[in-house]
Amino acid sequence: MVKDFSLFMSPDMQRTPNGDPHAAVACLHDGPPIFFSPNNTRDGRGTWVITRAKDQRRVLQDPETFSSHRSIFASALGENWPMIPLELDPPAHAVFRSLLNPLFSLERVMELEPVVRERAVALIDRISASSTSCDVMKDFAFPFAVSIFLCLLGLSDERLDIFVGWGKDLLHGDAVIRTAAARAIVQFIDELATLRRKDPAADFMTFVVEAEVDGRPLTGEEVRGIGVLLLVAGLDTVATAIGFDLAYLARSPKDQKLLRNEPKRIVPAAEELLRAYSTVQMIRVARKDIDFEGAPIRKGDYISCATAIANRDPAEFDHPDTIDLAREDNRHSAFACGPHRCLGSHLARREIVVGLEEWLARIPAFRIKEGTSPITFGGQVFGIENVILDWS
Repeated sequence: MVKDFSLFMSPDMQRTPNGDPHAAVACLHDGPPIFFSPNNTRDGRGTWVITRAKDQRRVLQDPETFSSHRSIFASALGENWPMIPLELDPPAHAVFRSLLNPLFSLERVMELEPVVRERAVALIDRISASSTSCDVMKDFAFPFAVSIFLCLLGLSDERLDIFVGWGKDLLHGDAVIRTAAARAIVQFIDELATLRRKDPAADFMTFVVEAEVDGRPLTGEEVRGIGVLLLVAGLDTVATAIGFDLAYLARSPKDQKLLRNEPKRIVPAAEELLRAYSTVQMIRVARKDIDFEGAPIRKGDYISCATAIANRDPAEFDHPDTIDLAREDNRHSAFACGPHRCLGSHLARREIVVGLEEWLARIPAFRIKEGTSPITFGGQVFGIENVILDWS
């Protein structure tokens, strides 16, 4: 049951021009539904890899057997505190999830949409006014996603480049770079929390430092755990999704034209692209010995539920490797499932849709610039860079 495959180390997961890590993981459906990968985390640990979507749902919906607490961020600092609520198990998870849910509800996101659209328009107009080509990740996707995160924190865009750098270093750097980025992020969150206790504002961090759970204020570690999760979740995933989407449309003029002519199709199209280009690997830790579909999982074993694998499951989707922008009943798991389903999924969806709407409305027909190639890679979060678009 051991397979030489890693979301980090396999050849198709390395930084590759014109690579396709999603096609590489799709091939896993030709093999066993679960196997052990000896090197499938950033720190070189082995994991059981769940390939079938239904089995991933079984794992993610069973926190009594499969814990989400593994201090993935704090471990880079040699510490052991959870990102909240992502790395909390029941019953504590429900307490903090209930506290934070209203901040990311669909109603709240719709209130934020004018700001999201304003940021997208400003960035795209600046690009179109100065050139007929751009590196879409550097010039649009990252600045757009990170500016929304800064808006939630009540901060200006003055430090935008610093935050973008932290996100790349944390998610895609080596051990030394990751540790340095983690320390910088913790210091920033702690300093911002201290500032908001003294000088409240109408922002996310003020809400957190003034919040109570079970009739008591949050501890400093709890405030840090919430702040770090918001920062990490907002730095990379939405930008990466937009990058994969625009790279696909640049290579698919027929679908690009379809969305230009019928902008109402962008919402379902964004769901299909979320399915086809899912990026996040969820890790769970077995809380007890269990025989799972023939696999002898033991207490303490790591279990990998990669969305990119589940969303290419032929038992779940007809022609899963074909991108069909009109696909119906698109039950993808890009935002995971179960009690830890992505808290910010409503906001992420609106950012992606608004980004695509405004890009297609303001930039003429675009393609990958001749002589350049997007670079893709796998990992805890799949990535794409060097997406040079041209509309000359």
